[in-house]
Amino acid sequence: MSTHVTLLALLTGLVTGVLFRFLNVPIPAPPELPGIVGIIGIYVGYKLIDHLDVGIDLLDVLGA
Repeated sequence: MSTHVTLLALLTGLVTGVLFRFLNVPIPAPPELPGIVGIIGIYVGYKLIDHLDVGIDLLDVLGA
């Protein structure tokens, strides 16, 4: 992952957050720190399973 893309994503998020607050629109994310930490936990868990190269294809299991 490039630092350039990460910085652009951060800038986009900042601009979006400023715009949402300026327009007094609720943000489409948890407004409290525990909610944000939960989202980070989901990402870290996803990357951990990816790194360990384990998992199942749920669609195959369900026959879809």
